[in-house]
Amino acid sequence: MKRIRKTGKEERLFRFLFFSCVPAFLITSSSASGQPVVIGSKKFTESYVLGEIAQRTLQEAPGEVEFRPGMGGTIIVWQALKTGEIQVYPEYTGTISEEILKEPGTHSLDSIRERLRAFGVGMTNPLGFNNTWALVMRRSEAERLGIRSLSDLKKHPDLKLGLTHEFLDRQDGWPRLRQRYALRQQDMRGIDHALGYAALAAGEIDVKDAYSTDAKIVENDLFVLADDLNFFPRYDAVFLYRLSLDDRRTALLKTLEGTIDETLMTRLNAVAERTKDYAKAAGQYFESHGKSNMIYSESFSHKLTRWTLRHLELAGFSLLLSVAFGVPLGIVASRGGPIGQGILGFASIVQTIPSLALLALLVPLPFFGISVRTAIAALFLYGLLPIVRNTASGLQDIPRSFRESAIALGLSPIVRLWEIYLPMASRSILSGIKTSAVINVGTATLAALIGAGGLGEPILSGLNLNDHITILEGAIPAALLALLVQWFFDVLDRVLIPKGLRL
Repeated sequence: MKRIRKTGKEERLFRFLFFSCVPAFLITSSSASGQPVVIGSKKFTESYVLGEIAQRTLQEAPGEVEFRPGMGGTIIVWQALKTGEIQVYPEYTGTISEEILKEPGTHSLDSIRERLRAFGVGMTNPLGFNNTWALVMRRSEAERLGIRSLSDLKKHPDLKLGLTHEFLDRQDGWPRLRQRYALRQQDMRGIDHALGYAALAAGEIDVKDAYSTDAKIVENDLFVLADDLNFFPRYDAVFLYRLSLDDRRTALLKTLEGTIDETLMTRLNAVAERTKDYAKAAGQYFESHGKSNMIYSESFSHKLTRWTLRHLELAGFSLLLSVAFGVPLGIVASRGGPIGQGILGFASIVQTIPSLALLALLVPLPFFGISVRTAIAALFLYGLLPIVRNTASGLQDIPRSFRESAIALGLSPIVRLWEIYLPMASRSILSGIKTSAVINVGTATLAALIGAGGLGEPILSGLNLNDHITILEGAIPAALLALLVQWFFDVLDRVLIPKGLRL
């Protein structure tokens, strides 16, 4: 009896450390004075550059300005603006009419502006360039086949097309384009915008969609097929902003109107892709307007610190939630029956949902949207299965003789659980938490897809620039962080688990 009581004291200490300290090492708290103005961008070079330009411009007004680059496609960024998660982002008039308002005939600026007002959104006048959609081919291949326009594609149904996922789904993209030109191509694949250029250069595809101001069109000597039936509308670049944005910042944003023509925008895109630095490209814009003193490029050490702290915040809070819910659910699941099977089944089903799909499913739900809490919720759900399963199996593996002895001593069910069963299952439970933590650290890189930041930011940026160095700036720290988590839990295993249970 004395041995049991002594063990109980040791395990009470263990439980305190176990449930309080294990997740705490990942949690970082952040505080900010006032709400910053948040600028978003889509996941392609030009949108990154325009976002940087807007950030530098709005910094002239007092207050904090935050830039969330590469948040995803049109609908994701628009949803973030509509719900107030961001306050500003660059867009195009054709996209607003075709994709956001779903009114292809709405092309006048006044009519677009009036329709946006219903969503609490304003629009600047055009920045000065039209970045329309286009289909491009290798010049040598276009000349060999005698293809000059989109209509000529009808004669070559065997051509391989590599189109961005957004273009494949948009109403002003492939579905209606194919119908308008009666195209019969069947060999089509969805591909990232930047990677599509590499695939085109390598001959893996023959045709891809592009933006008319893409620097790689000139750089790779690509041929732009003429839109001979005038299918594509004008895509004049503008900034969309919340009408609640203060007057001074709105006025600053409007100073960008008419200041960027096609030639300048193409040159800025080229600078970004050559230097792998969007901030430097934005600096070129200010230099061209005699404002070189506004050039600012965040140091790598500062960016790495910012990425890592946000990554720890995402992984830490999600792990804390997974432990808080997973262990009790595992205790219930260990008893078997329909409820226990249902809990394990639910956790297993969540684990089979692709992480990107889970994020997309949570975004439209009330309370979530394009935010950090959406990323934390997705990571929390992903982290449940290892903890629930290991808790249940650890409790189920306790020998029957120990259970009978505990009952014979007259201990209540609660005392048996806390004083005997959980301590004996502690190694299995800790192993589940370790697995969950490692999964969270790796999966948290996807949070950057909805503008939640973290080490996924440089990975997405590197994919856009097709730059392996930039990708590794996020991938290597994420891998090292996962190893650090693994090592930390190995140490906890030796410190917190009694030697007898470890043996």
